[in-house]
Amino acid sequence: MTDVCSRLHGLFRAAPRLSFPFDAKCVPKNGIYILFEKGESGHGDNRIVRVGTHTGANQLRSRLRQHFIVENKERSIFRENAGRALLRRDQDPFIAQWELDLTTRAAKDRYAGKLNLDKQRLIERRVTEYMQASFTFVAFSVDDKEERLDLESKIISTVSLCTECRPSADWLGKYSPKEQIRGSGLWNVNELYKTPLSASGMETVERLIHGALQGR
Repeated sequence: MTDVCSRLHGLFRAAPRLSFPFDAKCVPKNGIYILFEKGESGHGDNRIVRVGTHTGANQLRSRLRQHFIVENKERSIFRENAGRALLRRDQDPFIAQWELDLTTRAAKDRYAGKLNLDKQRLIERRVTEYMQASFTFVAFSVDDKEERLDLESKIISTVSLCTECRPSADWLGKYSPKEQIRGSGLWNVNELYKTPLSASGMETVERLIHGALQGR
């Protein structure tokens, strides 16, 4: 996987890179995003640390907003995992509240009066600041949902199976309570160590990225 992963990194590094704040018009409505994180390197330059997509039609821009702008961990497992790592690194007992699933109205009612909402907002703000300061990303268009999900899975597997893509000693993800994150060096918990990109899959990614380059 090392050669294929190195090739992938080269492709994504050559594509238009976005950071925060960014113009939503520069992000396709449907597609896959590839994240790089400050201080993380692999194959001689920035290392891929997360791969993601979306399931609903025309929701890529919304998904990125949920990760990096909307301060609500219930809408983003990525935010939730970043917060877990920050709290665990700081040995902050507030992690017990952070772990609560407050997605439903019933859950919010159940814990009403027991939640430190001011601290919750503070941690959400810290997560936002970390995300916006630490990550840059590439987003490329993939309109078909099945193709998006298939490519996302195979890119994640290609990177997670690569022996050269290892996290730095200071990587925040090393404090994650999720073994999948600590072990893979990726902010992903699903689609790890599965089927990597085949030769034809790699050609598909190259075609899509070259399309993004032409759109610069």
